[in-house]
Amino acid sequence: MPVTTAASTKSRIAFDLQPPVARITLHNPPVNVIDVPMMEELAATLASLESHSEIAIVVLAGAKDVFSAGVDIAAHTPDKIHEMLAKFHGVIHALINSRKVTIACVHGNCLGGGAELAAVCDLVFTSESAIWGFPEIKLGCYPPVAATVLSAIIGQKRAAEMILTGRSITGREVADIGLANRAVPDADVESAAQESLDRLSKLSPAALSLTKKAIYVWDAMHFHKGLARAESIYLDELMKTEDAQEGINAFLEKRAPVWKGK
Repeated sequence: MPVTTAASTKSRIAFDLQPPVARITLHNPPVNVIDVPMMEELAATLASLESHSEIAIVVLAGAKDVFSAGVDIAAHTPDKIHEMLAKFHGVIHALINSRKVTIACVHGNCLGGGAELAAVCDLVFTSESAIWGFPEIKLGCYPPVAATVLSAIIGQKRAAEMILTGRSITGREVADIGLANRAVPDADVESAAQESLDRLSKLSPAALSLTKKAIYVWDAMHFHKGLARAESIYLDELMKTEDAQEGINAFLEKRAPVWKGK
């Protein structure tokens, strides 16, 4: 199905087609929190792109110099967590399974679920001053996607440190440990990504698609099982602890959590 040049803004994302490139911009001011409506729009947009053979590359970025502060904390309550996690992991699966080359351009905060979205993209370009992290442990939780993939990207010890301590690091350190391809000054992120876009745009979309499939064939075999297991532990064990409920409630009530260890 042919794609013509087009641009549109939905309630949570902006979408622009300039074949062979599609650009998706997270747009939920002020910090591009990933709520359920955004998850639904991302999943639908990514699914629709798969049928467009002339689109070879998908660029994911955030509006207003912020990539994303992460998944909506309010959606972590017991009555919402199952639906939220299923929808968010649906977006992750769509990115992992996409036949398109995916590129993340990161400015500002890139935290939690936002960092997970960026991490599963094929190429990542970040500003040196961007703040990356997986702070879920501070809420008595953990990031299931990062728990599944981060060790393969940056090594087990670094992944364990980031996930277990929840500490944040700069874009420069992110590139140093291999979570991003390049870290550049804030004003140069788009131009750094454009260098790769220029190279990729000259190549066969079919060849890129099959080459990407070959690169990830081993990882893909383990990712889906690994994420299913991480999700099961999250929902069936972690979210039933008092500490997980305390962490979420404390965040929503803007107070320090009181951990009980159970």
